[in-house]
Amino acid sequence: MHGSEKSVAKSGAVQKVLSKAPPAILMFWVVKICATTVGETGGDALSMSLNLGYLTATLIFLGFFLVTMTAQVAAKRYHPLIYWLVVVATTTVGTTTSDFIDRTLHMGYVASSAMLLALVIAVLIAWRLTTGKIASDHISSRTDEVFYWLTIVASNTLGTALGDFAADDTGLNLGFENGAVLFAGLLVIVALLYRFKALPTAILFWAAYVLTRPLGATLGDVLTKPVAAGGLHFDRFLATGVIALAMVVFTLLSPKLRKPAGE
Repeated sequence: MHGSEKSVAKSGAVQKVLSKAPPAILMFWVVKICATTVGETGGDALSMSLNLGYLTATLIFLGFFLVTMTAQVAAKRYHPLIYWLVVVATTTVGTTTSDFIDRTLHMGYVASSAMLLALVIAVLIAWRLTTGKIASDHISSRTDEVFYWLTIVASNTLGTALGDFAADDTGLNLGFENGAVLFAGLLVIVALLYRFKALPTAILFWAAYVLTRPLGATLGDVLTKPVAAGGLHFDRFLATGVIALAMVVFTLLSPKLRKPAGE
C-alpha cells in the first residue's frame, strides 16, 4: 500500500473511532423503535396519566433533553447509555410538543405534519449546504453532531404527528394497529430501496428515522390506549419501564451498539 493510501485508510479508521453515533445495523433500528415507543408511552404518562398537560410535560422533557444533550456533546466518543438517553429525550419531547401543537394550539395533524416535514427538509438542506454532505451514522465533527440532533428532534416530532394523523378519527382513521402496519410497510419499502441502492444512503437513513417514530407511536398507543379506543390499556408507566428494559437488553446483545466503533 502506497503512503497516500495508508494515510487515507488511517484517516478513515480515525473517523470511524471518533464517530459519536452507532452504526445503522438492524439492531440499531430495533432499539430505535423501542426508543420511540418509550417516547410515546412516557410522554403520555406525564401529560395524561399525571394530568400535567402538554405544555408542562414538554418543558419537563425539554429539560431532560438539555441535560442529556449536554452530556452527549461533552463526550469524546459514542457512549451507548448517553446516546440512547438523548434519543429517548427527543422522542418524549417530540411527543408532547406535537400533542401541544395539534391538541392545545389546535393546528391539526395535516398542517402540523406539513410544517414539521418542511422543518426536517430545511434542516437537511442547511446541513448539506454547510458541510457539503448529509451524514447518517458516522458523526465525527461538532457541526455534523449539531445538525444530527436537530434533525432527530424535528423528525421525532414529525413522526408523532404522522402517527396520530394515521390513527386518529380526525385524520386517516386507520386505528392504532392498522397505523402500525402502514408505517411498518413503508419501512419495508425504504429497506428495499436501500437494498437495491435506489436512492442515496443518507436520504434513506433519515426517511427510516422519520418512519420509525410513527411506528413506535402507534405501537405505544396499541399498548396503552383504552380497549374501547383500540388499545390494550396497559399502564403507561409499566409499559415505559418494560420497553426501556428491552432497549438495554437489545443494546447489550449487540457488540456494535454497546461499545464505540473500532474497539
